[in-house]
Amino acid sequence: MHHSSSNIPSTVLDEEKIPDDCISSLTVDNLIFTLHDSKLKVLLVKYNRGLANNQWGLIGHWVRRDEDLKDAALRVVKKTTNADNLYLDQLGAFGDVDRYPASRIITIVYYSLVRYEETALISGENALLCEWFDVYDLPKLMFDHSDILAAGLNYLKYKVRHEPIGFNLLPEKFTLLELQEIYEAILNKSLDKPNFRRKFQKMNLLINCQEKQKKVAHRAATLYRFDINEYEKLKEFGFTFEF
Repeated sequence: MHHSSSNIPSTVLDEEKIPDDCISSLTVDNLIFTLHDSKLKVLLVKYNRGLANNQWGLIGHWVRRDEDLKDAALRVVKKTTNADNLYLDQLGAFGDVDRYPASRIITIVYYSLVRYEETALISGENALLCEWFDVYDLPKLMFDHSDILAAGLNYLKYKVRHEPIGFNLLPEKFTLLELQEIYEAILNKSLDKPNFRRKFQKMNLLINCQEKQKKVAHRAATLYRFDINEYEKLKEFGFTFEF
């Protein structure tokens, strides 16, 4: 884990410390997902001050007055993970009256997908720790963050069946097994290998790179990449991928 003194954003600093250039009742929170050791993981921080002291939660920040919501979310994700190449989209607004004990704060939640090997985590001065956790094996989360995560996971399960977003967790060239692992990790279930491959090949999304994996202990598997034109079409019109 990489530590530095750069200031990690936090939605939970004491009230009087909200920066002057930020909106006092509006935050962004981020569900940052990755695939590591064949598991879907989410990035959490353990805060060291304010109402969240010593508690784990999602990574967020106040929204600046001159900043679009998406830009605020992107700023937080890039600052925390150091990943440049990522997928980011809005999940929705969470605004229960009592979601934050001290005052009325509405948060707009974004989810992002990053490649594990492209990240170098930074925990800053408002955080004790910044760590990846298996989404199905989490510590207790602060405020309404476990509700937010549950909503994000449900949406991801829906999304992965209707849009090819899983590719954002894969390297440019990948094996069919690596592709299947993404779906298994998000859906939290084992899939039948021949069936999975047959269904995926039918979508004409994959291009055979005509090369094999290198430096692997087992029999080298064929590498694929996705057809960007087909990918864009599927992204636009969607599909239904039933397992």
